[in-house]
Parts: sequence; C-alpha cells; structure tokens
Amino acid sequence: MKNAIVGQSGGPTPVINASLAGVFQAAKQHGIDIVYGMNHGVMGLLKDDLVDIGQFLDSDLKIELLRRTPSSFLGSCRYKLKPYTEDDTEYKIIFENLEKHEIGYFFYIGGNDSMDTIAKLASYGAYVHSPIRFIGVPKTIDNDLAITDHCPGYGSAAKYVATVMKEIGRDAACYGTKVVTVVEVMGRNAGWLTAASALARRDDFEGTDLIALPEIPFDLDRFVDKVAELQAKKPAVLVAVSEGIKVADGRYVCELGSSSHASDAFGHKALTGTASYLCSVLQERLGGRGRPIELSVLQRCAGHLTSRTDIEEAEMVGGAAVLAAIAGKTGKTVVLRRISDNPYQVTTDLATCDELANYEKKVPLDWINEDNTDMTQAFLDYATPLIQGELAPFYVNGLPYHLGSFKE
Repeated sequence: MKNAIVGQSGGPTPVINASLAGVFQAAKQHGIDIVYGMNHGVMGLLKDDLVDIGQFLDSDLKIELLRRTPSSFLGSCRYKLKPYTEDDTEYKIIFENLEKHEIGYFFYIGGNDSMDTIAKLASYGAYVHSPIRFIGVPKTIDNDLAITDHCPGYGSAAKYVATVMKEIGRDAACYGTKVVTVVEVMGRNAGWLTAASALARRDDFEGTDLIALPEIPFDLDRFVDKVAELQAKKPAVLVAVSEGIKVADGRYVCELGSSSHASDAFGHKALTGTASYLCSVLQERLGGRGRPIELSVLQRCAGHLTSRTDIEEAEMVGGAAVLAAIAGKTGKTVVLRRISDNPYQVTTDLATCDELANYEKKVPLDWINEDNTDMTQAFLDYATPLIQGELAPFYVNGLPYHLGSFKE
C-alpha cells in the first residue's frame, strides 16, 4: 500500500485548496508514490473516478496557484454513507477500489459530515482488518467543528464578511435617508460567521448596529422595536443576521415567509430568504426602505480577499494529516490548539473523528452582549488574529488567475 488518496467534501472555502496542497506536498516529501484525487469526493471513489494529482501539480508555480484558487479543485459532494452494519455494499466497493490503486493513506478534507464519513470508513477498515489509514482534514467557513480552536476557512470568510459590512455600511449612509440594510450571512445553527460582522467596527467605521445569531431565540417584535430605536438616532441602520435564526417555537425565520425549503442528503434544510422576510416586516411596520442583501456563496469563494493566516493554517493541517497517517494513526482528524492570543500562536493536534462528527460548536453565550445584539471583547480577541495578513491572487490582464480544473 504505497499510494495516497485525497478528497474534498461539503461546502467549499476560500482556502480549502491550500489544505490539498499541504497534503500533496507532505505526501511527496515522505516518499508516497502517487497521490490520487477523488472526483467529487467519496462519490467519485465509488465510481473509481480518480485522478493522479501529480500530473497537474507538476511545478512549484501550479502549487502556488492552487493555494490561491478558491473552491474545491477536486470537486465536492454531499454524500452520506449508511452504517456498514446496515448495508456494507458501498464499503466493499470503496475498499476494492482502494486496494486496486494500492492506497495506504486516505485523507478527506471537510466539515462535520466529512468527519462522519472518515469515522465510518475507519470503523469498517478495523472490522475487515485493513491496513489503510483514514485521516480527516478540517475545513468549514461555519467554524462549528468541535474540539478544534477554529476551522481553516473561517478566518478568510470572516475577513470577507467584516470587509463587506464596512463597505455596505458606508454605501447605505451616503444619502442621509432612512434605510435599514439587513445582511444575511451563512450559519445554520452556529453564528460564528455572522459574529464576524462585529469586526467591522474600527476607528474609521462605527460598525454593525445589530447582530442576530442562531444561538439566541429570535424575537421578531423585539427586533422591530430595536430597529425603530436605532432609526430614531441615525437614518441608516446596518443589521447582520444568520440565515439560521429561529423563533421560540423552533421555526427558522426564513420559513415564516416561505415554507418551500428543500433538504440535502444529510437532512439539512436549504435556508434562504431571512433578510428579505425581515425587510418586508420592517417596511410594513415602520415604513421607510428596507434593503435585503444575501451574501450567499460570495463569503465562501472570495479568493481575492483571503487571510494569509488562514491559508497558512489550512496548508499546515493538510501536512499534519499526512504525518499522522505515516505515524500509524487512523480514524483521527487534525485540530488546531491555540497557545496564545498575543502573540498569536497555534499548533496542531489530533482528535477522534467521532468526537467531531455530527456535533456543532456554538458561539459561547458569554461572547454575546447582554442585549443579544453585539459581540463582546472576548470574541474580538478570539477572531481578530484569524483575519490577519493577505495573500493576493496572481493577476493576469486585470483579473485573478486560478488553477484550472483537472477536468478541463
């Protein structure tokens, strides 16, 4: 078993390919012959749809381009394996394909659901006495993986959110007329990314006026009253809301305006329309203008505005995953441990995938202010180091240049 395989799963991030670069470079440095990539994650592996990554990363320039290319170079998927105790058909196919390509090391770059996949494959591997080692590489802009201090991908997405909140806020205030701008930020059950809008407050910008996170039940009447109170002091009000905020009875706010929300393979309901619904309520009750803005995929694919810290850490966890596999570990995922805030220092560690799979880390309630409308200094101290530094894209003819897909 002399080769390795790597896949990317779940929602992309601006720096997920830096982790891919970290896996590839560390594997080659430690004598692994071929590093295969799965085309669209485990779905590609089931179809034996693999690619020799080394054929595309055949120069230092291409590796550097990969680090600066957003989204998932190998393609992604949201595919849930059944427990092998219920049906081992797919496991047999997967392990046959791994043995066919002499795979000894399996790496999966993803979030909660991807850690579930790693845990299941490692468990089946132990059941059939396979020597293959399975290691998870963390990523998610949602920052909701347990155990790890933070997740690669979050720092860059947080930097993007804070930046555009400053820009949107300045635009909204330029006319001096009454307007409420509601910005909808990704975050199903954890509000880490919406909380990052608090970072926009600087000496050159007064900041986001109101922040609503899914950790706190959303009171629509109180929200309207708070906006009215703010508008009495200033014409332009800037609001950041998580897409997953819920009212007290458990319904998503976006469902109050529409009941049509499909679900993915893991049962996650598609959330959209929160900002639009809130703006319609504000206009109905308060009058004036409401402007809904849904950041949508922009916050997870803005490769032109990444954090250098985030890119370096994403690459670091990819390399650490390879070292763990070579050391004989399996069923583990790499996590980040913070040593200090100032100076900011982190190191890598390992956790069992079962500890991360299907668990969500929420924003600590004591990092939300007493009024449930803003973040405390503790959150700012936590998040500020993660957005530091820049790694600009390579520009060609005025636009960022990315590494083209291996399928092109």
